[in-house]
Amino acid sequence: MSFSFPAAASRPFPKDTMQVHPYLFFDGRCEEALEFYQTALGAEVVHLLRFRESPEPTMIPPGAEDKVMHASFRIGDSIILASDGECQNRPAFQGFALSLMPPDDATGERLFAVLSEGGQVVMPMAQTFFASRFGMVTDRFGVMWLIVVASDPNKNS
Repeated sequence: MSFSFPAAASRPFPKDTMQVHPYLFFDGRCEEALEFYQTALGAEVVHLLRFRESPEPTMIPPGAEDKVMHASFRIGDSIILASDGECQNRPAFQGFALSLMPPDDATGERLFAVLSEGGQVVMPMAQTFFASRFGMVTDRFGVMWLIVVASDPNKNS
């Protein structure tokens, strides 16, 4: 099987005009998750819209007026989108993980520890052949995180 990539001229959008942002549905715990990520990761909430602010009342799940319809938050240079979705309290984060690339081992260890609180360690932090530190953790909301501290090519390991 071989793949051929389309020529730049045939791309539907210019290379520098499109971004991909993950959209997380916390199914009723979005505000709690935003507060946790602010404390744990230094996230900055950029935008927050509650269901009660919707001009379309049919979009509001019963009893969810104060839940988060849409939010965006920044971690470092990345934007993540979030919502309470259908507010069923059954979030299902499957088939993906978010990666954090901290600048050094100590920061990586600290982020791993704080994301582990109330969550589940999938793979403990350790040195690997591709990173000075690497670990996998599912946080208290069910979101899987990969912590990857790049190896310093200037160090002799």
